[in-house]
Amino acid sequence: MADRKIKTEVLVIGGGPAGITFCRTLKKLKPKTTITMLRPEKHSMVYCAIPYALEGLFDPSKVFKRNELVTDVGVDLIQRAASKVDLKAKSVVDDAGDVYTADILFLATGANNIVPPIPGSDAMNVYTVKTQRDMEALREKIDNGAKRAIVVGAGAIGIEQAQAYRSRGMDVCLIDMASRVLPAMADEDMTTPLHETIRQQGIKLILSSKVERIKKTDKQAEQVVLSNGETINLNPTRDFICFAVGMEPEVRLFQGQGLEMDQEGIVVDSRMRTNIPDVYAAGDCCGYISGIDKKPIGGKLATNAVPMAKTAACVVAGENMEYAGFFNGAATCVCNLRVASTGFTDETAQQRGIKTVLGRGETTTVFPMMPDPGSLQVKIVADADDSRIIGGQVINVLSAADKIDIITLAIQQRLTLQDLSKLSYSAQPWQSYMPARSAIVQACENALNSLES
Repeated sequence: MADRKIKTEVLVIGGGPAGITFCRTLKKLKPKTTITMLRPEKHSMVYCAIPYALEGLFDPSKVFKRNELVTDVGVDLIQRAASKVDLKAKSVVDDAGDVYTADILFLATGANNIVPPIPGSDAMNVYTVKTQRDMEALREKIDNGAKRAIVVGAGAIGIEQAQAYRSRGMDVCLIDMASRVLPAMADEDMTTPLHETIRQQGIKLILSSKVERIKKTDKQAEQVVLSNGETINLNPTRDFICFAVGMEPEVRLFQGQGLEMDQEGIVVDSRMRTNIPDVYAAGDCCGYISGIDKKPIGGKLATNAVPMAKTAACVVAGENMEYAGFFNGAATCVCNLRVASTGFTDETAQQRGIKTVLGRGETTTVFPMMPDPGSLQVKIVADADDSRIIGGQVINVLSAADKIDIITLAIQQRLTLQDLSKLSYSAQPWQSYMPARSAIVQACENALNSLES
């Protein structure tokens, strides 16, 4: 069969959150638009649920998104990889040789996990966690009797992986070169209790140390050598190492074509336009700016990819819409604690030249007379010059995401400490502290007192 030539109005490269959202939004706004999606993976996946699938909380197939999310709205889904792209000509060749031409390209190729180029990192039992292949390989290791897992990177993904393996009865080491866990999400004063919780779970936590090399036998890792001089042995036939040290944009197809890029990926404007006409991009393959100080910042989160893609679809449909920037609201679980952050940590703010004022609030999670009332901690980060809220962190025994979303809204609306200290809130014995106090309000008042003293 000769290679086909296919014409479409819009060609989407990539089928993750950005690709799906773009297609569904554009089809809603302009139903007659012909859209073709090239997706190399058999399934689009709910990436953040992979640790819980490995933990055995549900069947792993539940992390697969339905193809009908795009096909039901009339998108032509082609499960092949783009092998060659001509951005200016809006032409793409897939790995079967078919050629696609379009009026508009939407780039949503996502990002890949980083494996540091250290000696031995190419061992066969060294993994990352992002794809269906990753999940299935790790699941096979666990099911075949793995006794030890070494997780490198104590961000959210690394912690969630470590917990999953520990819950399956494995000996787990969690390693990070930073002095604390969640270094991008939380300041040191908020992470100290997390270290204790992780260790109580039986996970060996090694901080301020990095992996210098991996010793192999028969292409399998058998020992990890750390910068602190410590060594950790593995059974090379059953045990494994998992890296969770960051993401890099998947932009190899677009290099050398005049597409503007930086270290975070494709550069886009507030309407998700690249510097090449009729080429748009969104999601993890892109770099963008902070919504707080309008300077470049990383933000490889599905919760950023979705509004970016909606913006792009609206612009393609002829609407006047702009994306304000990343606020980076994020949440994770650290054993029995729920942790969330948004905006800048104190450390990040100061690195970006912002003088800060900080406030802390702490209550029980529910009315203190209720059974197991737990603890809720809130930290507010504000600009000392104008009291504008620029960040927040929450630790709770119940949900932290709902609390952090309030702080994100305050940042988006450029509220000050004075504004948020007047927050009107609800109270109920099973769902909050007593009416006398909100931890968010308390944190703002605490910061205001620091300003006045």
